[in-house]
Amino acid sequence: QLVESGGGLVQAGGSLRLSCGTSARNFGWLDMGWFRQTPGKEREFVAQISWSGSNVKYADSVKGRFAISRDNAKNTVYLQMNTLKPDDTAVYYCASCRSSAILCPTQDFDSWGQGTQVTVSS
Repeated sequence: QLVESGGGLVQAGGSLRLSCGTSARNFGWLDMGWFRQTPGKEREFVAQISWSGSNVKYADSVKGRFAISRDNAKNTVYLQMNTLKPDDTAVYYCASCRSSAILCPTQDFDSWGQGTQVTVSS
């Protein structure tokens, strides 16, 4: 089970840090990702990190503003979001994937949290 936290209301230009924790024993072997969704739109990829933390990938829309990281000792993955824009408003979901690839293909993420709302006001 994945549990997100850290969402909220922030003004444009501000920052938030999302956290996603799990009790899964194999967390250290899982690729982790963040996705987001707004009403009427499909869920979109935001960022992902490999099980070791050595490899990361970002959506073009968040490159240079968001940073994904993980602490395997705490079974937690983070998404630091800086210079937030109103377009970043969405429900943010944490997801996990087990893959032998360098980075899990985004369509293979198969375990999801309940989501946390991020609202950026202009």
